[in-house]
Amino acid sequence: MSIKSDRWIRRMANEQGMIEPFEPGQVRDNGNGPIVSYGTSSYGYDVRCADEFKIFTNINSAVIDPKNFDATSFVDLKSDICVIPPNSFVLARTIEYFRIPRNVLTICLGKSTYARCGIIVNVTPLEPEWEGHVTLEFSNTTPLPARIYAHEGVAQMLFFESDEACETSYRDRQGKYQGQTGVTLPKA
Repeated sequence: MSIKSDRWIRRMANEQGMIEPFEPGQVRDNGNGPIVSYGTSSYGYDVRCADEFKIFTNINSAVIDPKNFDATSFVDLKSDICVIPPNSFVLARTIEYFRIPRNVLTICLGKSTYARCGIIVNVTPLEPEWEGHVTLEFSNTTPLPARIYAHEGVAQMLFFESDEACETSYRDRQGKYQGQTGVTLPKA
């Protein structure tokens, strides 16, 4: 298994639609000034956060149960900036839609700009032949409110290509998060 370079990422995006929309270079300014960068990097792709957020709240005194998730545990927000309450978390999604090849595993790591502010990004691996918008989990580990910015970089995807295709892909198993769009809540 090998990590894939910027040339491979560009080729897969252009030839197979692996990432849409796709930015072939690194964007650090949106015309209005500096931003948290996104686009192709040396050995990965920095994804952007869309302007759709689900902010965790406990106004209904719900119990978090992954087998029976109560959607009223979140407040929906559509905005260019999301403030995560102290010691809380927010769900969001990538602007980019992914189509992962059958012989590729993709992992996601948070960008250092956010990590150094106590904001942790969690995403489970994108398995072979998974596709959709990636649901992003942001945890604010600080005792202060924290901001995240839509339309800017929030995390980096790393692509690992195997020497052989897997026997059973996410699509073959008919995974429950296949083809997700928007911010997707837990499914039992």
